[in-house]
Amino acid sequence: MTNPFNPSDGQEIGARLNPAVAGAATTVPTATSTERPRTSIPERRKRGFLYWFRDTGWRHLIGIVMLVFAAFPLLYVLSASLNPTGTLVGSNVLFRTIDFGNYIELFQLPQQPYAAWFLNTMVIGLTTAAGTVFLGALAAYAFSRMRFTGRRVGLLTLLLVQMFPQLLGVVAIFLLLSGIGDIFPQIGIGTQAGLILVYLGGALGVNTYLMYGFFNTVPVSIDEAAKIDGASHSRIFFTIILRLVAPILAVVGLLSFIATTSEFVIASVVLTSPQTQTLAVGLYQFISQETSTNWTIFSAGAVLAAIPVMALFLYLQKYIIGGLTAGSVK
Repeated sequence: MTNPFNPSDGQEIGARLNPAVAGAATTVPTATSTERPRTSIPERRKRGFLYWFRDTGWRHLIGIVMLVFAAFPLLYVLSASLNPTGTLVGSNVLFRTIDFGNYIELFQLPQQPYAAWFLNTMVIGLTTAAGTVFLGALAAYAFSRMRFTGRRVGLLTLLLVQMFPQLLGVVAIFLLLSGIGDIFPQIGIGTQAGLILVYLGGALGVNTYLMYGFFNTVPVSIDEAAKIDGASHSRIFFTIILRLVAPILAVVGLLSFIATTSEFVIASVVLTSPQTQTLAVGLYQFISQETSTNWTIFSAGAVLAAIPVMALFLYLQKYIIGGLTAGSVK
């Protein structure tokens, strides 16, 4: 019995129908195959590494270099704060000795009240950051949503004034606060309220211009829909706009807090009493005196001063990353 699916049967049937097919069917051309040269396993690994380094590997290398460049000063300061010798010479070898005596001694010096400096810095920094965000948001909303005479001139003035640093106005600030202190002693020289007002006036311009650009990204149709429902400008601002611009508010608040806590020149001029000084001014006393220079206690104070900044950044990170993912409807 013949298998109907046998290929030889098909060739016989084709030969009977067309004799020319028989010759073509019997001669099957053989394809010449070219074999690739075999490479050894080390050479394959070398080629794979070169391809990986050319595509993405160089980015990892640059990232590692930048990480070491940024982390080494932090590690060096932390190692110096744990060194009991009092100098930076023994800190050349990182974490050779670990001693928390500098942190304990930092709070036991009556001439340098570190706890009072820390509290003053938190009060001034948080108050300035909150005031900067609130006043800057009000000004940015007015420039973004309202049309009035002098609007463009006001924006350009805010931008041009920020080209001159506050350092140029230290003498003027001192004379101004001295004159104001004769009438209102609560905001004169030597008061934290006077320093906060100086910070608010200096940071208002650049932050207003920064938030103004972010406010323009919010659609005006949201305001118009709220106005149709009977909402006023204040209700729109506090209940709708502030929630949509939360990322820029978090960024401005963080930058203002960092700039306030690390500012030295104006704070050293305005704050004259050791009990009202900030950390930037107070810590300078540990290294400014020739007879009692102690870099390790200064490093310990600097490490503790960096903790609030890190904590605030971690707290505001969700607002910065979240952005506008919640949407305007929510």
